[in-house]
Amino acid sequence: MGRVIGAVRSGWIAVDLQLIELGPDDRELIGRYVAGDAAGLVDAPWRHPLTPYRLEMQLRHAWDGAPGRRFLVVAGRNDVGIARLNYPVLDNLDLAWIGALIHPDARRRGFGTAAYEELVALAGDMGRTKLGTDGWDHERTRGFAAARGWAQKSVAVNRRQHLRELEPGLAQRLYEESVAHAGDYELERIEGRSPAELLEELAVATAAINDAPLDELDIEDEVFTADRVAAYENTELASGHRFYRVIVRHRASGDIAGLTVVTVDSENPARGEQEDTSVVRAHRGHRLGLLLKVDMMRWLAEAEPQLETLDTWNAESNDHMIGVNERLGYRVMGRELQFQRRA
Repeated sequence: MGRVIGAVRSGWIAVDLQLIELGPDDRELIGRYVAGDAAGLVDAPWRHPLTPYRLEMQLRHAWDGAPGRRFLVVAGRNDVGIARLNYPVLDNLDLAWIGALIHPDARRRGFGTAAYEELVALAGDMGRTKLGTDGWDHERTRGFAAARGWAQKSVAVNRRQHLRELEPGLAQRLYEESVAHAGDYELERIEGRSPAELLEELAVATAAINDAPLDELDIEDEVFTADRVAAYENTELASGHRFYRVIVRHRASGDIAGLTVVTVDSENPARGEQEDTSVVRAHRGHRLGLLLKVDMMRWLAEAEPQLETLDTWNAESNDHMIGVNERLGYRVMGRELQFQRRA
């Protein structure tokens, strides 16, 4: 069973509220958490539903080796929501990102407020004094955040590419357009783990993602090393994702000028995630971002013909990458408001 890590009683709630932590081997709790997540689809019906397998993999491996913590929100004997506490482990060691999703039938009873207070306390116990949270673009999100001292700092947008609805020949047409501006560069494809001798170069190229806009978010640059790149690939593969990377090299110097990564969910192989795309500053202005992404599309059409959707996220202010994505047929699914405060 999961460990009960705290109980909160709010003066206007007639029952004790508990956060029950779950781990990757807590099958019964995982099922209850997935049910709680499904209830939240009322707020974002386009979201792909969470599955027990995917949650277990998140708890075992997660993003970049930082599984974070997951909780059931339980009032008396009833599950009324789910909660999360994520925290970087390689940089930004004072930062935590928290959130609670309360079942629509249990809202406006103080459960969300009490859960947030407990999550803030837990983050403080871990030495995380810089806190972030998020919620879908809605007046109740803004109102909840403002009443509890959270300041909006950015907006992130979820876009989705419906591959079977794209204009026929789009990828090839855009490939020919972009490659005409990139004569000094050549593409390489890597499936699965990257060769060890490339990891240092990949770390340098990956670090270019730090130039992406953060708006007013107080987040330090991420620190990328060869070990981090290898660990990231290993955890993605261990968590049941198929892993595709396209890199572009500068012919004269041999340097990696940019890269893009897509993962395909082996449990639901019609779904993929467009992960980081970065171009090193010295090599910008040659349409390499577009070139990388359209070559990835061409590759996936061969390697993963069953693939139906790719999801991506960008800061709403990231005009350049949004422009690329819109040319590739990505459509806005939802806007996520991002907030920060101190513990």
